[in-house]
Amino acid sequence: MSRRASKTDAILDAARSLFLSNGYVGTSMDAVATVSAVSKQTVYNNFGDKRSLFEELLTRDMSRADVDVERLIARGVGRESLEEDLVEIATLYLHGVLQPDLLRLRRLVIGEAERFPELAASWYKNGPEQAYDMFSGLFRELTVRGDLRVDEPRVAAEQFNWLVLAVPLNRAMAYVDEKMPPPDAELEALARSAVNMFLAVYGVQGHRR
Repeated sequence: MSRRASKTDAILDAARSLFLSNGYVGTSMDAVATVSAVSKQTVYNNFGDKRSLFEELLTRDMSRADVDVERLIARGVGRESLEEDLVEIATLYLHGVLQPDLLRLRRLVIGEAERFPELAASWYKNGPEQAYDMFSGLFRELTVRGDLRVDEPRVAAEQFNWLVLAVPLNRAMAYVDEKMPPPDAELEALARSAVNMFLAVYGVQGHRR
C-alpha cells in the first residue's frame, strides 16, 4: 500500500469513528486530522470538505457490502440451481448490509436527512441505487436466458431487495443493541424465504430451480 493510500485509509477510519460518535454536525475536519495523525491540510487536500469526506466514506463502506455478491454474480448464476444461487446471493447481501458500522451510518444519515438532504441523496445513490442496478442486470440476463420471467427488471430488483432486507433491516434499525449480523443459519433462512417468494412470481413454471 502506498503512503498516500495509507493516509487516505487513516483519514477515513478516523472520520468513521468521529461521525458515528459525534454525528455529522459534531465532527470537524480538525478533529479528523487529529485522530488520523495527519495535518489538516492533508485532510482538505484529499477530500476538499466535510461533505465530500462523508460521501467518500459512505461510498466506500457501502460498496464493500456488495463485493461478495458481485463476485458470485460474475461467477455465473443458475447454472446448477437458480434457487440455491439466489439464496447464496441474498445471504451474502444480508451479511454485508447488516454490518454494525453500516447500520450506524444508515441511522446517522436518516437522522440528518432534513438538515442535510444532499447526504441522504448521496447515501441513496451509493446504496440502494447500486443494489438495484446490480440486481436489475442479473434478472435481465436470467430472463434472456429463460431462467426467469421478468418484464421490468428494475421493479423486480427493488422487490427482491426488500423481500430480502425488509424484516431484518427494520428490526436492526429499531433494536440497536441486538447482535448484528445475525447467525449464518438465520440469515440463510431469511434469504431462502425471500427467494421462494420471488421465484413464486418470477420463476419459470416447470423450470428447474
